[in-house]
Amino acid sequence: MKVRVIGAGLAGSEAAYQLAKKGIEVDLYEQKPVKKHSAFKTDDFAELICSNSLRSDDLYNAVGLLKQEMRILDSLIMKAADLYRIPAGKSLAVDRVGFSKYITEQIRNNPKINVINEEVTALDESIPTIIAAGPLCEGALSDEIMKLCGKQFLHFYDAVSPIVEKDSIDFDQAYYKSRYDDENPGDYINCPLTKEEFEEFYEAIINARKIAVHDIDDEKYFEGCMPFEEMARRGYKTLLFGPMKPVGLEHNGIRPYAVVQLRKDNAIDTLYNVVGFQTHLTFGSQEEVLKKVPALRNVHIVRYGVMHRNTYINSPNIVNRYYQFISHPNIFVAGQISGVEGYVESAGSGLYAAKCLCQYLDGKIEYELGSDTMMGAMANYISDEHIRKLEPMNANFGIFRLDYNGPKNDKKKYYVEHALKAVEEYGKHV
Repeated sequence: MKVRVIGAGLAGSEAAYQLAKKGIEVDLYEQKPVKKHSAFKTDDFAELICSNSLRSDDLYNAVGLLKQEMRILDSLIMKAADLYRIPAGKSLAVDRVGFSKYITEQIRNNPKINVINEEVTALDESIPTIIAAGPLCEGALSDEIMKLCGKQFLHFYDAVSPIVEKDSIDFDQAYYKSRYDDENPGDYINCPLTKEEFEEFYEAIINARKIAVHDIDDEKYFEGCMPFEEMARRGYKTLLFGPMKPVGLEHNGIRPYAVVQLRKDNAIDTLYNVVGFQTHLTFGSQEEVLKKVPALRNVHIVRYGVMHRNTYINSPNIVNRYYQFISHPNIFVAGQISGVEGYVESAGSGLYAAKCLCQYLDGKIEYELGSDTMMGAMANYISDEHIRKLEPMNANFGIFRLDYNGPKNDKKKYYVEHALKAVEEYGKHV
């Protein structure tokens, strides 16, 4: 039996890897480099368009639990992330180039995976398929997916932070420190501002020029990737309680009024990501605004922040808890287009969709993950028939379902221990 996977992003690469492990032959369709969206910069698989951070690696954080569940099930994405980890405090950040190249090599060198570099313009429902086309899906394939969904596509806008050269940062003004870390220098470069400097910075943001969005009348943002200029427009203090919060970043006994944090973006320590500063300001405005920060007066931006439209399916009543189209059972979906949000969540959905497809090919999906695991909770959330309009969200304990009557402080520990045992048991059967 041969299976088709459309898209070699995080979800598609993970799905293809999991299917190949079970001895299934995979035709993996990836349209790069034949056709490439402007948001992509390389021809590698699993390219990280936005941040290079996979967020918290704390086991008692929802996304940290999801990562560990994926490790238990031999996730290719997590192998790559652990191999190409770079310092980022309690977060798991990766060297984006090494991360993607490793995944590309693992996929291309797998004898069970046949990589086909061409655009898919039609779906053949006689072939078991996982659509992992990604949130930038467009054109003929987008039209084909609309047919499956009855045109129930939704969308939101996503934004990317600028990346700057380390050598252009003024270290007479900046200092290393991770939030609340008093003992070690820390993994983040912090660029402090006084009250007066922040007011000048804030004024520059408010008056900065934005790049026009085509369907501006229906401009929607995912809250986790809100452009920093939109946060600023919500009020003077919004940034101070958000990405520029100075709490825990005292230096020489002094707490700055505001801080711009930079996180390492590559292993050789030459490039840094401006944390939380995803934007769709014009390139000139981005440079003008960042140069209002004293430590960034001479900053050199090597990749400007950009804005792109993310597409996803209004999954409830269209997709079931196995990431399978209810009315088209030979077709599965994974990644952000399914309604999950985030790098790790996308890869996790690809892993679980592949596990479900393997069982489906054997005649019955007998083993599944419930909402007492983070991976299962995501699948159940995006397929919840009681939701009229799906709002994409990151992994969180709010969608987790497990009865608990003990002390409040022990609740997450109980959740995590239960979830990991459930995933280990699931792994024995799939």
